[in-house]
Amino acid sequence: MTGAAAQPTGTIEVALAHAAHLLARDPMLAERQAREILAVSPEHPHALRLLGAALRRQGETEAAEDAYLRSVKGSVKDPQMIAAANALVENRLAYAEQLLRERLKAQPTDVAAIRMLAETGMRLGRYEDAENLLARCVELAPSFTPARHNYATVLYRHNKPVEAIAQLDVLLAGDAENPAYLNLKAAALGRIGEYEEAIVHYAKVLGSHPKHPKTWMSYGHALKTVGRQADAVEAYRRSLALAPNLGEAWWSLANLKTVRFTDEDVAAMEAQLRKEELVEDDRFHLHFALGKAYEDRQAYADSFRHYAQGNTLRKYELSYDPEETSIHVRRSKVLFTAEFLKARAGQGSSAPDPIFIVGLPRAGSTLVEQILSSHSQVEGTQELPDIIAMARRLGGLAKKSSAGRYPDILAELSPQQLYALGEEYLSRAEVHRKLGRPFFIDKMPNNWAHLGFIHLILPNAKVIDARRHPLGCGFSGFKQHFARGQGFTYDLTDIGRYYADYVELMAHFDQVLPGRVHRVIYEQMVTDPEAEVRRLLEYCGLPFEDACLRFYENDRAVRTASSEQVRKPIFTDAADHWRNYDIWLGPLKAALGPVLDAYPEAPAY
Repeated sequence: MTGAAAQPTGTIEVALAHAAHLLARDPMLAERQAREILAVSPEHPHALRLLGAALRRQGETEAAEDAYLRSVKGSVKDPQMIAAANALVENRLAYAEQLLRERLKAQPTDVAAIRMLAETGMRLGRYEDAENLLARCVELAPSFTPARHNYATVLYRHNKPVEAIAQLDVLLAGDAENPAYLNLKAAALGRIGEYEEAIVHYAKVLGSHPKHPKTWMSYGHALKTVGRQADAVEAYRRSLALAPNLGEAWWSLANLKTVRFTDEDVAAMEAQLRKEELVEDDRFHLHFALGKAYEDRQAYADSFRHYAQGNTLRKYELSYDPEETSIHVRRSKVLFTAEFLKARAGQGSSAPDPIFIVGLPRAGSTLVEQILSSHSQVEGTQELPDIIAMARRLGGLAKKSSAGRYPDILAELSPQQLYALGEEYLSRAEVHRKLGRPFFIDKMPNNWAHLGFIHLILPNAKVIDARRHPLGCGFSGFKQHFARGQGFTYDLTDIGRYYADYVELMAHFDQVLPGRVHRVIYEQMVTDPEAEVRRLLEYCGLPFEDACLRFYENDRAVRTASSEQVRKPIFTDAADHWRNYDIWLGPLKAALGPVLDAYPEAPAY
């Protein structure tokens, strides 16, 4: 073939097939064949991929990578790749996936196709598939920076911030000022509690790109977390000066709980809502912000109207099914009998380090965390996703948890497996432990649903149930927009059912594991804090320290909606805010049923 002016396409395809056949047993000969094809068709993507594979098998990684990168450019003109790209743009994900899988079946080292298939997986929420594909992509072509950026992104979304940071450091080594890399690294640093470093990264981006409204907003989030409230407000205001329609920035101001909107602010938000072109994400955030604005003005009818509209819009975007939670509670009660737990006593990891605070969001868990983390032996971290992630993994690939194997699969686990799971959790949590203290807090409220799992793998961990009046807790959740993970809070009936399910399962564990869980009733904590703090520390096996009563002096970072409230002494006026909305809470009361009348006790089951 060498020296030929042109070759028919069919001849090239035959030569490619022959070279591919040679690859496994004679990569040098396959390389020679690929180079002969490239002499005729210099940018032929399949020939370039074949050359890359042959060079990689001979240990020539840099030359192989160069070949793969050249193949990406060649793929841009490929009709099959163009069709797949168009399908992605048009959000026809199933068709795009079909085309790309066909492509990769024939050409498994096409890094451009691998990257596009990974993007399809990301859009479908299949982050594990996307992660594996992109890992292969950057292995084949380490300098394929768009793929590495995608890889870092999927690692971040898959709750692997440490791994994401490692990939971003590779990218930043070659492009230190890239704002997309710096932004993502700042977000990942926040996930592992490195807020000060995250602030430095956001400031660096804004120094060179000061007209990025969402970066100003992210900067504000980080500043709020470390207690720099005035700076956070300024950052949010800078964001809104650039993008007055950015609903999340308005909500972020409202979510500080200490900012009062001016008449001009309210008029500006109402004006944005009147715009037909406003996207739904901005619209529901604006409704939540206006709900808070009118609440502060004691205009409760207008306030509730906006809260309700925001919740309706947000619920429409989610797929929360309250029956899934109820089914999980029933399955857990059947599995976790006293006999089942007694037969597994002493199994799991014996480490006493974790202190889990569970319950519902807006039930006082941040207050409990702030009190405990003011103790010299306890470190507060954040709402760690690890127990939930591990439970999902055990459940398998079922789309609905009710169709999965969790929690029933726990009955099949050996003592060695339970121990390994306990140690895995401790290992995953390690990155969040900065102070070297013997105990740390995991404040993920939804872990109440996994109490049986926690007990099996970490039998010496402490579990604190932070509980608040169901109407106060329920309505506080309804008026709060959560960034993620609390799909039940956007409908009053769903909130009531969820709270009732939570009380039922906790009552079951009180019966089968008496004394295992310490309950903190919010109203009792704010009425008699010293007595409740002493009880709390006694349960945790910790000596009393005055600092726990002066928790508001603790300058630790706090990520939750109560971040500003826990920087002040305990106040009691928030406990009954729900009464201002009592006439609209009928669906919540009906769904709560006997749980409402029995509070703070549980009804008989």
